[in-house]
Formats: sequence, C-alpha cells, structure tokens
Amino acid sequence: MANNIAAWYEKEILDHMLGVGSFTMPTTLHIGLFKADPGETGDLTNEVTGGAYVRQPVTFTAAAGQPAATSNNADITFPQATADWGTVTHIGIMNQTATGTMLWYGVLTASKTVNSGDTFKIPTADLDVTLN
Repeated sequence: MANNIAAWYEKEILDHMLGVGSFTMPTTLHIGLFKADPGETGDLTNEVTGGAYVRQPVTFTAAAGQPAATSNNADITFPQATADWGTVTHIGIMNQTATGTMLWYGVLTASKTVNSGDTFKIPTADLDVTLN
C-alpha cells in the first residue's frame, strides 16, 4: 500500500510533536475499503457499503527501521459479502467503526473485485505503513 497521511491528521501530528497542541489517539483503529482514492480529505463517498460490509479493527507491530515502518500484526478479515462490493482499489485507516475520520490511506498493490460470497482478507504483515 502506498502511504498517505490525511491532511487534518498531518496538522495534528505536527502540532503535537512541536508542543503547539495535543492529540488524543483513538483507542481502536479500523480498516475501511474504498472503490476510488479517498484523497487527503478522507472522502468517504467511495467507501464500500451494504452487502454485510463493515470496517474491521486493526492493530500494528511497533515501528522499526529507517524509514520507520510497521505492519498489521494479525489477519484482517472482512465478513463474507452478501452482495457485490465492486472493485476495491484503496484502503483507509479510520478512527471509528462507522463514520469517523480517516488517518491514513493508500492504494492497494492489486485491485480486488469482491462479489457476493467472496471474503476480503489482508494477511498478517501485508498492510505496511511507513513514515519517511
């Protein structure tokens, strides 16, 4: 996944790091699936909806290396689709199960068409997030 930080989150991080403001991290992060680039504004209009779709919780390993990188520490498995979800091209790391705000987003290495009866899964260590 190419890594992009949502515009509002960039400001929060910078203010927090420079002591100009504080930021409270969300208690749980979730992965959302998108049929088009949500962009820096975190446009949710292209998020998958219906057919048993629901964002899934995600946790990460501690960051390491240079550039700093982390990945998901467990499989992220979405419920079996009960209707066609369309072609998933992007994912977003979200601060809530529904609605909420996007923190990070990126394009998938390979798009995936999810039809009724399919299950979308991101295996352990396949969701890479870097900060350069």
